[in-house]
Amino acid sequence: MSSSCLKMLHLISLALLCSLSSVLGTNVSYDSSAIIIDGQRRILISGSIHYPRSTPQMWPDLIKKAKEGSVDVIETYIFWDRHEPRRRQYDFSGNLDIVKFFKLVQQGGLYGFLRIGPYACAEWTYGGFPVWLHNTNGIELRTNNDIFKNEMQTFVAKVIDVCKQAKLFASQGGPIILAQIENEYGNIMGPYGDAGQQYLKWCAQMAQSFNIGIPWVMCQQDNAPPPMINTCNGYYCDQFTPNSASSPKIWTENWIGWFKNWGGQDPHRTAEDCAFAVARFFQISGVMQNYYMYHGGTNFGRTSGGPYITTSYDYDAPLDEYGNLNQPKWGHLKQLHDAIKSGEKMLTMGSPKTTNLGNGNLTMYTNNATGEKFCFLSNESPSVDNTVDLKQDGQFFVPAWSVSILQNCSKEIFNTAKVNTQTSVMVKKPSISGIQLSWTWVAEPIDDTLGGKGTFTKAQLLEQKAAAVDASDYLWYMTNVPINGSDWSNANLSVTTSGQVLHVFVNGKFVGSQWGAKGDDSFTFVKPVALNPGNNILSLLSATVGFKNYGSFFDKQPAGINGGPVKFIGSGNAEIDVSTYSWAYKIGLNGIDKQFFNDQSSNGVKWSSSDLQTRKAFTWYKTTFQTPPGTDPVVLDLQGMGKGMAWVNGQSIGRFWPSFMAGGDGCSNSCDYRGAYGASKCVTNCENPTQRWYHVPRSFLNNSNKNSLVLFEELGGNPSNVSVQTVTVGTACVNAYEGSKLEISCQGGNKISDVEFASFGNPSGQCNSFQKGSCDSDIALSVVQQACVGEEMCSFTVTKETFGSTSCGNTNRLAVQATC
Repeated sequence: MSSSCLKMLHLISLALLCSLSSVLGTNVSYDSSAIIIDGQRRILISGSIHYPRSTPQMWPDLIKKAKEGSVDVIETYIFWDRHEPRRRQYDFSGNLDIVKFFKLVQQGGLYGFLRIGPYACAEWTYGGFPVWLHNTNGIELRTNNDIFKNEMQTFVAKVIDVCKQAKLFASQGGPIILAQIENEYGNIMGPYGDAGQQYLKWCAQMAQSFNIGIPWVMCQQDNAPPPMINTCNGYYCDQFTPNSASSPKIWTENWIGWFKNWGGQDPHRTAEDCAFAVARFFQISGVMQNYYMYHGGTNFGRTSGGPYITTSYDYDAPLDEYGNLNQPKWGHLKQLHDAIKSGEKMLTMGSPKTTNLGNGNLTMYTNNATGEKFCFLSNESPSVDNTVDLKQDGQFFVPAWSVSILQNCSKEIFNTAKVNTQTSVMVKKPSISGIQLSWTWVAEPIDDTLGGKGTFTKAQLLEQKAAAVDASDYLWYMTNVPINGSDWSNANLSVTTSGQVLHVFVNGKFVGSQWGAKGDDSFTFVKPVALNPGNNILSLLSATVGFKNYGSFFDKQPAGINGGPVKFIGSGNAEIDVSTYSWAYKIGLNGIDKQFFNDQSSNGVKWSSSDLQTRKAFTWYKTTFQTPPGTDPVVLDLQGMGKGMAWVNGQSIGRFWPSFMAGGDGCSNSCDYRGAYGASKCVTNCENPTQRWYHVPRSFLNNSNKNSLVLFEELGGNPSNVSVQTVTVGTACVNAYEGSKLEISCQGGNKISDVEFASFGNPSGQCNSFQKGSCDSDIALSVVQQACVGEEMCSFTVTKETFGSTSCGNTNRLAVQATC
């Protein structure tokens, strides 16, 4: 039979198997030692990729890179506010198309983990709840409230129906093997009292009633009702024990880094510490762990929560915000996954034998049928290295705060502190060199609101979620202040607001702006003003920067001016309290309502190309730019801008606030991976803009090469230095141990242009500061140059045969720095 016929028969066989699977479904069960999929006992590695934090065009590449990173499962929350922005009006299109997302996961050879919640937290505005819930009469969220439970069940039923119709559950032959109801409720349920306990039981019963044929989990829920599997979230979950002896030990959120707030530094968690935490988890009978995040992505539009969560949700994840490999984290964890999976058969048999070694432990898993062994050798000291003598199995050097994985307990196949993977130093490059953007501008039309004209009135200061229902970040509060008799030409205006940002005008003149330090704290604006005899118009613009997303009763955290008080204080402490005056309201901005950001809209806006206005609040700027060549991710450098929103071809790329500088404490150019990690450890970017670069997915760009960029500037900025750039690997470094296999690569078709440093022996330093040691091979540089220069990728096994003998004995390392 010809090879083409054999290939055709193979394809037909695969199609028949897939068809049979979709009819029969996949059986998913578990015990304390394994997730069992169609009878196969599995150890699973999962990674979080949130579909609305990327684009459908990005999904295949993200899934492919997760698969190549030896990930088995893709996890995502479901975001209620995006899918049901208005009650009973659903949206599962575009980057909300969960059916397409999970089908791509399955096509990529991976399983799915559906965390419905539908409370997500996720640093997403309002925790993922639609704000219309807040305005539903009689409702109380996340407690034993019939109105809330009815809305929650209706939405959960809708999501499950969408999944069932598409046959996405494993029981139907689909990829989804696990589902979650609620989210981290155990952390905050105490203040809800008995009503919280009743709600928890209802959640479990409601979830089970859908009969989707796969297990359900509840994370951070020690009292999860059976058959819910309670799971762990945190930086370290090795000491976690499920509340049922028959449940598998699952780590739903391994916080691989941390998110960033406006005013916060860039958090970084080392590859060594991440690997240590994962290895310890599987050493102590772990069954499944999920990286939160594997790809963090971008908070497009107004989705970031907090408040004051940045537009970037990079999270220092193995795939960076733009989808690039975050090296060495991605590669180091891939090697760890491969090492762990090599012992899967033994790990899923359970009943390990552990021997205490002082600063660490030897944990041995054994295949009783074959006698084969698989061992973890841990050193939990944050400072003291160990050399462990396992007698006939040999001696092993285990650095502080690390775990060695031993094949048959006699051969080290991985150590969490020994990184043999490339470190990529990413750089931003101008998309087209030497071309400066040409800008036009127009002022935000505010004559109506400065004149006190709104769309509805109330004799009170409304809470912003109640008044604006999240239709906009912006809400105008306007009132008339009559002055008769007394002189108020030298008064102080006092406005107490729940935040986050306040702009103040009196009689059409700008008085000032103020914002809270952290976003969730109220503040009082006090500035001198002059009131005229007769009628005066007070116009207050409140701007939110994401709603609170976490905590007991977080939904009750007010936004906006919310009762004030608002008052004028004159001479002799005379006071005019206008809090209960008749207030006119207007939701949003005229420029946004008229879609100044959309070239396809017939908004009638007349952009001016002369006398560019800079450093002026409430100004719109517009330019065009060419699509950058190649495939490297595209970013906007918004240096010089203040605060506002940005759109490319009518698509919102999120809020910008480069004028908000990161704090100046705690940054360092070095980072010791040893010892417990926290979000304030190993931070960078002190005293720089919190976020300077903003992701523009290539799917937002036009093939015609002409793209529109529109910025709304709220505080006052200068677009002259704004530029379109691309992100790529600038420098690639390796520092690999003898005997290891390594790869040096660029990305996007770029080639290695130079090898700046190569030393085999005992080199010191790190990327951009390597130095030769006391023993060094004299051929290392030429070997690497010959193999790598002009190539997109080169690879080696680090041996004396390749790089030459040294006087270092058997402790050689290879350090290389190459330019892409």
